[in-house]
Amino acid sequence: MHYSPKQQRVLSWWRTPEVRSRYDAIICDGAVRSGKTTCTALSFALWGLCCQPGQNLALCGKTIGSLRRNLADQLFAQLGRLGCTVKEKRAENRADVTMGSQSVRFYLFGGRDESSAALIQGMTLAGVLFDEVALMPRSFVEQALARCSVQGATFWFSCNPEHPEHWFYKEWIQNREQHRALYLHFTMEDNPGLAPEVRQRFRRSYSGSFYRRFVLGEWTAPVGQVYDMFCPERHIQRVPEAGCSRYVISCDYGTVNPMSMGLWGWCQGRWQRLAESYYNPGTAGCRRTDEQHYQELCRLAGERPIEAVVVDPSAASFIGCIQQHGRFSVVRAENDVAAGIAAVSRWLAEERLGIDPGCRDCIREFSLYCWEKNGRERPRKEYDHAMDDLRYFVMYCEGAGRDSGFYAAGVKRRGGVF
Repeated sequence: MHYSPKQQRVLSWWRTPEVRSRYDAIICDGAVRSGKTTCTALSFALWGLCCQPGQNLALCGKTIGSLRRNLADQLFAQLGRLGCTVKEKRAENRADVTMGSQSVRFYLFGGRDESSAALIQGMTLAGVLFDEVALMPRSFVEQALARCSVQGATFWFSCNPEHPEHWFYKEWIQNREQHRALYLHFTMEDNPGLAPEVRQRFRRSYSGSFYRRFVLGEWTAPVGQVYDMFCPERHIQRVPEAGCSRYVISCDYGTVNPMSMGLWGWCQGRWQRLAESYYNPGTAGCRRTDEQHYQELCRLAGERPIEAVVVDPSAASFIGCIQQHGRFSVVRAENDVAAGIAAVSRWLAEERLGIDPGCRDCIREFSLYCWEKNGRERPRKEYDHAMDDLRYFVMYCEGAGRDSGFYAAGVKRRGGVF
């Protein structure tokens, strides 16, 4: 495999004594699809086998599922092709890797929220790699770093940029000399496996702050519209529902605020918002009960085989109402706003979403959904109801590989919650 000069530096820095003596950590940040994750993971694994044989190492991601998809599965396959023996214990989230007479044990951790720090307490580690460290809470990262008490322990970080007030940017990137960290900034040109036409597609797809972050790799504060890459010519279309093979409904619950529900179908290789229900009690003049919301859900579903109803996790009473009727399987939505907005932005950029022109409230909110003007990393809490149900849907698809056209799992399909 051919590596760019920057990737070669990631792979070799710890093998050069005069360089290694100056650094205890390496930070690789920058654009999406810039090749930083692959080379960072491989370098970390080879460093462990060569410099810390017999020790425990940690691979950390936002969740165990995303860590496996984005890094671990590919890394272990690549090590196998290089002649290593990899024995995974997936139920225990660990893998033993052997090269010749030397071996290391990798433990996999998910740094999802503040409570995740407890998962890694008590470990003794010789090194840790954080994939997408900017998506992890500081408490988890610092707890993992505190576990690295073996002599020669080294820290490895990779991430896409966030806002310039992010704790990792201020603590580690701006203070990299204090932390003795080698800092390498990646662009798409640093990935030799990325075809020129793919680079051009990404440049065309993003705009505004997302272009600066994901294409230029800058740590920048968001301004203006949240989804400024939404383009009516590319994303609004009507498709024949006869070709749809799967259906999902997403719900942002409201009694005083609007209730937004979207019907999604897998059609022609992407997800299409086929229809919606948007009820605003302020303009209607009266509130709906949970039972009335449920009847509207049934109307939206029709006779279609609904795979799941993804509901605002705070809507306990509505979830209970759906369960009581026993027709639909309910999924409590993932409500990480920052991660959800990033996922929706990526799906829009890659044209993995389509919106039927009849979904007027969703289309309307795309043009009104904006960032707060104080530079903080959060959208304004207005015109966000269809945007929330859209975000819940995309995060549902992001989980467990459900974004493809095929998904199979052993779940209870009638009246269950998962």
